[in-house]
Amino acid sequence: MSQASPSFHAAFPPRHDWALEEIEALFDLPFNDLLFRAQQVHRTHFDANAVQVSTLLSIKTGACPEDCKYCPQSGHYNTGLDKEKLLEIDKVVEQARAAKQAGASRFCMGAAWRSPRERDLTVVLEMVRRVKALGLETCMTLGMLDNAQAERLAEAGLDYYNHNLDTSPEYYGDIITTRTYADRLETLGHVRHAGMKICSGGILGMGETPRDRAGLLQQLARLDPHPESVPINMLVKVPGTPLENVADLDPLDFVRAIAVARILMPTSHVRLSAGREMMDDATQALAFLAGANSIFYGDKLLTTENPQVERDRDLFGRLGLHPERIDTCRDDAAQQALLDDAMIRRRTDDALFYDAAGVH
Repeated sequence: MSQASPSFHAAFPPRHDWALEEIEALFDLPFNDLLFRAQQVHRTHFDANAVQVSTLLSIKTGACPEDCKYCPQSGHYNTGLDKEKLLEIDKVVEQARAAKQAGASRFCMGAAWRSPRERDLTVVLEMVRRVKALGLETCMTLGMLDNAQAERLAEAGLDYYNHNLDTSPEYYGDIITTRTYADRLETLGHVRHAGMKICSGGILGMGETPRDRAGLLQQLARLDPHPESVPINMLVKVPGTPLENVADLDPLDFVRAIAVARILMPTSHVRLSAGREMMDDATQALAFLAGANSIFYGDKLLTTENPQVERDRDLFGRLGLHPERIDTCRDDAAQQALLDDAMIRRRTDDALFYDAAGVH
């Protein structure tokens, strides 16, 4: 973390009262000015060259009853995705152990459910306990939770719960009809009340307006405290989904959103998430410069391609980036060496990894 003066730190305190017009004004800044401000904020709170590395595992794939128009896992669309039942606990632990050996600090598990059933939640709780016992941070996305379910996950040791807002409240109904915006906020409230950390972000490039992007970030910034992790996804257009032919998002508009997220939520990890496989190295470099400091890595994110591990290793090396430390006992050189080695060796069954854009 940077060693900025107390007065400099005070210049970028977390806020929860951003007006929509203020956020739109940030988006409208000249690109260089916006990135400069985002860098100032980023360096105030983080090591500018450290990136938190997560691995994701789909523990139950496909046949989701929700109608999210971007999602290949929705049972409403024919995307050719094979349905898979809930993975066995030992298989999940095996993958978590491999992820830790590969240098990941957080292990994320996702199930394509509207909400977990009791018989499934019992299995999921044991997954959390056993993955946590490996010394990894744990994250789950299981759909909507009630207060009792959130409490049980917290008691099992779950660190993070992922539940994205996806887009602005105004555009939400054009993307999803089977769950309301209030439902999503209610789940996040249960998660926070149970004492867990929140992972919540959205998806850009779904045909939304610039004002919708500002509205999404305003909703996230209104959460008090801010989400500890904010995944910013670029839509992956999957054939068979209603959004397969939507117009491409300008990569510079995506980078702008990363920068604004960094300014609005200065202490959150902003995750460069789904859509990285469509970005060239220069776009990714700009995203890191804009304040992104978290990624998913692996050969796939369930149903869509992710930058291959060798490409990530090469990009980290060229940019002088290193993984955020797993613990305080391992120095950066050792951590980098571990990840470098793992990125060469690691090959995992493609079907195990899931698309962050399909996270509900």
